[in-house]
Amino acid sequence: MIEIALCLAIIGFALVAIIGILPYGMGVQRENTEETIINHESSVLLDAVCNGQQGLDDLTNYVDSITNYQTIYGANGNLLSIPNNPRALWYTPTGSGIVGAGPLNPGFDLTNGNRIVGLLSTPKYVTLSEPQNTLYISNHVVATIRAMTGLASDKAPQGNPTVREMAFSYRLTSEVVPYGQGALERLPGLITNANNFLYQDWTNYTAYLSDASQWVPRSNYWLYAKNLEQDLYDVRFLFRWPVTPRALGKGRQVVRSMANGPVFASAIQAGYPTTIPASLPYQLYHVQPNLFLKAP
Repeated sequence: MIEIALCLAIIGFALVAIIGILPYGMGVQRENTEETIINHESSVLLDAVCNGQQGLDDLTNYVDSITNYQTIYGANGNLLSIPNNPRALWYTPTGSGIVGAGPLNPGFDLTNGNRIVGLLSTPKYVTLSEPQNTLYISNHVVATIRAMTGLASDKAPQGNPTVREMAFSYRLTSEVVPYGQGALERLPGLITNANNFLYQDWTNYTAYLSDASQWVPRSNYWLYAKNLEQDLYDVRFLFRWPVTPRALGKGRQVVRSMANGPVFASAIQAGYPTTIPASLPYQLYHVQPNLFLKAP
């Protein structure tokens, strides 16, 4: 009996230790599973954006919303005092709108992969020229996505709202940053053609009047750099997870890639955005990886 009691005591101490580390082990397993899912999802989404894919309609089963936090600036970098600036444009599978300003475009739902990839590919900086001035738009695109990989019970055609809410979700911030567009000319007290997002001195665009011999060796580099700026985009994805009804989790991962090719908008409104009406048409952007522009 004494030996049995001692054995039970030893087993009890061991069970206490095992039970103590069990939650930690389960937490590590959950974190590894979530990181594996994010790695798989990042590959799919990076390929979609960098290659300008338009037929990934299966994304409609997993993208719950896309929001573009947009700010519009004038030629001098000043925030324009116009209605709904800054503003948040939101898109969901069942509608779209401007936060606090009603519907954006009734009927523009996330119903196909072309719209989803087109919104995720929105450049972080967009330059628009009008007869009176040049406008600069800053876009901050954030999407809430339910995992495409993982438990089969969470996937389409699962329609139970409780199950969908409990599925693993993450928040994706997409930044498609152009290396530059066009040329920048600096004159005393005036900036003309100010649509280059690289500081000109970094790419040796300034005139070397004191040493004319610099023009010949540097001119080839100018042309090469301008072509790169026309056809090269830095694609950065920031993943944050998990997304819960109360808060955003501590998971964080950044992935980067290059988009080789110009980015074109498929819908542009004439005179946009002088008054920024609430009924603006949507704009979708897609990378054209097989098309390269020659800079002037």
